[in-house]
Amino acid sequence: MKKIVECVPNFSEGRNQATIDAIAAAIRDTPGCRLLDVDAGKSTNRTVYTFVGDPETVIEGALAAARVARELIDMRRHHGEHPRFGALDVCPFIPVTGVTMEECVTIAERFAERAATELQVPFYLYEAAARQDYRRALPDLRQGEYEGLPERLRDPRWRPDYGPAEFDPRWGITATGARMFLIAYNVNILGTANQAHRIALNLREAGRGEGQPGRLAKVKGMGWFVDEYHLAQVTVNLTDYRVTPIHVLFEEVKKEAALLGVGVTGSEVVGIVPLEALLLAANYYIEQEGLFVYEEEQKIRLAVERLGLNAVAPFKPRERIIEYIVAEPPEEPLASLSVRSFIEEIAARSSAPGGGSTSAAMAAMGVGLGAMVAKLTYGVRRFDAVQDQMKRAIPVLHDLTGRLIPMIDADTSAFNDYMDGLRLPKNTDEERRIRQAALEEGLKTAIRVPLTTMRLGDAAWEMLIEVARFGNPASRSDVQVGARALETGIWGAYQNVVINMEGIKDEEYRRQTLAEAGVLLQRAQHKCQEVLAIVDTRR
Repeated sequence: MKKIVECVPNFSEGRNQATIDAIAAAIRDTPGCRLLDVDAGKSTNRTVYTFVGDPETVIEGALAAARVARELIDMRRHHGEHPRFGALDVCPFIPVTGVTMEECVTIAERFAERAATELQVPFYLYEAAARQDYRRALPDLRQGEYEGLPERLRDPRWRPDYGPAEFDPRWGITATGARMFLIAYNVNILGTANQAHRIALNLREAGRGEGQPGRLAKVKGMGWFVDEYHLAQVTVNLTDYRVTPIHVLFEEVKKEAALLGVGVTGSEVVGIVPLEALLLAANYYIEQEGLFVYEEEQKIRLAVERLGLNAVAPFKPRERIIEYIVAEPPEEPLASLSVRSFIEEIAARSSAPGGGSTSAAMAAMGVGLGAMVAKLTYGVRRFDAVQDQMKRAIPVLHDLTGRLIPMIDADTSAFNDYMDGLRLPKNTDEERRIRQAALEEGLKTAIRVPLTTMRLGDAAWEMLIEVARFGNPASRSDVQVGARALETGIWGAYQNVVINMEGIKDEEYRRQTLAEAGVLLQRAQHKCQEVLAIVDTRR
């Protein structure tokens, strides 16, 4: 799995476009770094950059940006709404894929050490990288902000983790560390900064101070007025969006605003947001409003609409959801072919793609036909009596169709793994042992893929029976073809399991796998006949 780390440096400059652009260019021009977002705020006088790369390149990107800030930002002239204490105020590293939190701690330490040495500026470590508990939370580190640094740095308890302990009036100090994905989120208030701050105090975890906690855990927040929007905002950091999701914060702000007699007009995400956070919001509104929405794209659209994420600027999912941004095109050379090209590829003088890929394609088409009939039945007035059945069937069949398609290419890839094993040398006992182990592992992979096809196909039968029983009878031939195609796809996958099992020496593995495959095959035969019998009774 490719290692991807997110870095979200916050610089104390949101008004000088030349400086903002120069920092962005430094990140963008770092080989291996991908700049995802630049979010500048004039009122806060702060710009949040979001970029990704592997563990090595994110360090280089952060260093490149820090070099520009060292040259162009002077904290002696900085004023803004947001708390701050350094030119590069914070620089967190966040694990995205294939990376642990511990690795991100190491990345933060390496970045701090290199930047402190090269730029001669001080660094604190915070969050997961903190070496003392009292330095873990950013608000504790920032207490007194930039103006309080001369006195604070004289206190031995607040010596920097890296770099000189003397106050640098031009730079201030930087906090770097590792943390989970933090969502910077603002809810728009048609009121004053004071009213927004009152709401934030009631909701944020710290509340109004000792003995007066707020209602929502893992929330840091305050209120301010944004001149360019001519709006007040409850501005929060959701430090664990699974504990307090976006939609929960939004709905709680609406309740608090209603008590004050002020309006809420949408919200905004600052920077990038995880897909899961918006899906959680979508599922909440689907349940609350009794909606039927099953496609991911429509769920995202619903969440954006209900949260008012387009209120101050267009929210473009492909540019704001991190999974969409970093996603690489799936390696599906067969599934991406036209139908003609796919058939011609099967017919070519080569052993792959063969029966396994064809079986997966047939199973996918069989399930897809069931999904089609269910969708054609749903929403039609004369089928109002069976809408509940279609609402149960559609998400299952839609999802399984999508999960079966990648099995077309997976089967060919598994076969190629086995062929790679055949090419290994076999001149010595050790080479023969290694080759045999590789061949057996290749065969197990070649078995696992068609067995997965069988399992996925098997999961479709109950809903396909529902479609046969309640779906539009004018589409009965589609249901019949779907059942036969699914049965044949499962039968073909079974044959691939059996033929690849011949080279397996592991007797326990053979017994368990063939037993499971046999059950799935028999169920396919029985369920197919059940579907066909139901359709016959509806002629």
